[in-house]
Parts: sequence; C-alpha cells; structure tokens
Amino acid sequence: MVVRNELINYWREVHRRYGYQEIKTPMIMNRKLWETSGHWDHYKENMYFTKIDDEDYAVKPMNCPGGMLVYKSHQHSYRDLPLRLGELGIVHRHELSGALHGLFRVRNFTQDDAHLFITPAQIEDEIQHTIDLFDEVYSTFGLKYTAELSTRPEDSMGSDEIWENATNALRNALEHRGLKYVINEGDGAFYGPKIDFHLRDSIGRTWQCGTIQLDMLMPEKFDLTYVGEDGEKHRPVMLHRVVYGSIERFIGILIENYAGAFPTWLAPVQVRILPITDKHADYAYELKKKMFDLGLRVEVDDRNEKTGYKIRESQVKKTPYTLVVGDQEMADGTAAVRKRGVKDSEVMKVDDFIKYVQEKIASKSEEF
Repeated sequence: MVVRNELINYWREVHRRYGYQEIKTPMIMNRKLWETSGHWDHYKENMYFTKIDDEDYAVKPMNCPGGMLVYKSHQHSYRDLPLRLGELGIVHRHELSGALHGLFRVRNFTQDDAHLFITPAQIEDEIQHTIDLFDEVYSTFGLKYTAELSTRPEDSMGSDEIWENATNALRNALEHRGLKYVINEGDGAFYGPKIDFHLRDSIGRTWQCGTIQLDMLMPEKFDLTYVGEDGEKHRPVMLHRVVYGSIERFIGILIENYAGAFPTWLAPVQVRILPITDKHADYAYELKKKMFDLGLRVEVDDRNEKTGYKIRESQVKKTPYTLVVGDQEMADGTAAVRKRGVKDSEVMKVDDFIKYVQEKIASKSEEF
C-alpha cells in the first residue's frame, strides 16, 4: 500500500505540472453507453455484466466512455484545447484463468488513464508533450524504453482513410522525435492505432507499459464538438494514454527491477532502529516518533536478539537505513547509521541524518 500510494502521489504531482485535470467516473455504466463506444460489439467477451432495474449494465473494462461524458458535460471552445483529463480508474476485465500471472495479469486493476481532447493541428505537439511526460516518469525509476507502432487489427471500426491518417500522425511524431520504433502489424485497439512503450528492467527483461492511442472515432460516435475560431462546431481528436499501464503491474515491474531494494522514497520501511539492549529502547522510540512526525516511515526492532543478527535481518529486508543505538549514541544524540549494501556504519547526529534522508526522498534519488 505504501508503494502504491507513493506511485499515486508522484503521478498526481507530475500530471499537475503537465497541465492535467484529475477526474473520477462511475465503475458501472449503462449498456447504451458501451454500445455507443463499440465495446459491446468488440470487447464483450472480456466484460462483466449486471442488471439494474431490469436494464443491462456493464462493469467498466476501460475508462474511455466516462471521459467522453465528462467532456460532453459542457460546450468547449478551441481555447480550451488541448484538454487533458487524467483518471486513476479501477477497471475489471474477464481474463482467462490460465492467463493470470501475479501482479502482471489480473482481472481488477487501476489504470492510470488520461484522455486528451485536441484539435487536428495539435496532434503531433501533443504526442511530443506526452512522450516528454513518459521520459520524465521512466527516468525517475531508471527505466529505459523502446517503442512499437501498432496498426489496424482485423476487428476494428472506421474507414481506411481515418486509420491511415491516424497511423501516419503517430509515425510522424516518432520520426520527428528521432525515436527508433518497430511496426507491430494488426495490434492496435479496435478504435485506433497506438504507440506502445516497452520498459527494460535492470537485467534486460522488457515489459509493455505506456501507451498512446490516437482516436478519431470515439469523438464521432459520442458527437463531441468544440467551437473553432470561425464560430463553427468542429470535431476534436482524442488521445488515450497510460504511463504506468496499471499501478499493480508497474509495482510488479519495480519489484523485479529493484530486486526488492526500493529507492528510499518508495521503500515501505525507510529506517529501522535497533536498540542494543532494553535500556536503549526508550531512546529508540523517541527517535522513531521524531522521524515519524517528520514524515519518515520508521520501525523499531527491540526484540531480545543479538545486534548482529538484527542488522543482518534488516539488510536482508533491504531496508535503506539501519540505525543502531547504545550508550554512546544516547549520550551524544547520535545514531550509528548503516546504509543498505554498505558494510561499515557512520555515526551521525540524528538531526543531520533526518535532513539527509529527507533530501534523498525529495530528490527521488536511488544513490546513497
């Protein structure tokens, strides 16, 4: 839960800087909405259903139709665009039981979705703006990526001309940016082509996470409009995009990438304090309260075990900082600080240590 909340907090901070508004849309919506979006015809085998007041409803497998309704809730001008609506939406998909796999393939997950409503002239700039956001997020975790351009699948909606224009727009954005990419024939969404971002972890494995999908069909089907400079109504283009992909899956990728040794800002326990004997326990708990009140995640290990044993266990748990306190530390207001993966400890004033850790957290630095 700590890792999840930190990822959400970071997501909100980044998206606010990149000009997004956060929205929340219903989890269960009427059949008519899913028929309009095309999911009823093209995605029904992956959806869960229920009846309310004798009408058919579906649990959302995607957040898109809700985003349409938010856009449609009032009239927009060209001055409003690009309009960037982000949602941490809980979705459910009926995956086959044999396809389920840890955190990587589940039936219920939180998709860090966004729907961007733009003019046709803004397509390439907005894709570049989105890739800038992706760059920042992935580099924060030390993850490199490669790109794939996925084209029209057999089961799809819309004319050849619309698909060709949309695919060319994505291709041009990739080429103008100088990003290497491969073509993934027939793997686009049923409503538009997409760019998939495949992350490479610390030992070379790749994971598909981020996606940018260009959609000229949904705005048509939901009759979305904006008033242009000419005073006439025009049809916006829509981008669907996710950065993490799903929060649950991204946590799985991070566990693999860091081998459980999370950077300090993400670590569920950032500091573990080890009193040498019972008479040092009160001092250890004083330090815990001080650090906790300043926002650090801290635990005390006051078990009646040898200090060496507790240090090794803290290292095995991959705690970023292990503090040992005894008579000298109590007298001096210090702690013997052992950083994860470092054999020797360093005696530091407690206030200096707290400031040091706070700086590491604020910078999201992986380095000690």
